Amino acid sequence: MAHGARFGGHSLFLKGGRLWYVSNFLGIPPEQVLTSPDVVGVGSHVLSAHFEKESVGDRKEAIGTARIEIDGSAVAEGPWRTQPGHFALCGEGLCVGRDSADPVTKEYPSGFPFTGGTIQQAEVITGDDQHVDLEAEGHAMLARE
Repeated sequence: MAHGARFGGHSLFLKGGRLWYVSNFLGIPPEQVLTSPDVVGVGSHVLSAHFEKESVGDRKEAIGTARIEIDGSAVAEGPWRTQPGHFALCGEGLCVGRDSADPVTKEYPSGFPFTGGTIQQAEVITGDDQHVDLEAEGHAMLARE
């Protein structure tokens, strides 16, 4: 699953048999990375990434803790911050089974199709505390005119 591109986005993927979750914040290094210590075994699995918001930064970014899970068991976690606004600056949206164009991370090449298995289902669940700064959105709209 990839959402966004090199100027901001996040991706949950398998590389070298391990589960990875990577986020880049506006394309500013370093990328935030969580990796499972062990290889994901053969067979059917539920792979997930979770983010628990704890505060809001001075640039309106959500700050908290991210973790990755295999079959409901946490395998890695760490401090995280999320990018405010939209990931799809260049028209890239949410992709499942590949990263359609400009990759979110340098950990894989453009495209990076999932192979060696079948993706049965993908879910994205968002929190219910989204804040929309209507004044900032209005200024942005006027700037585009």
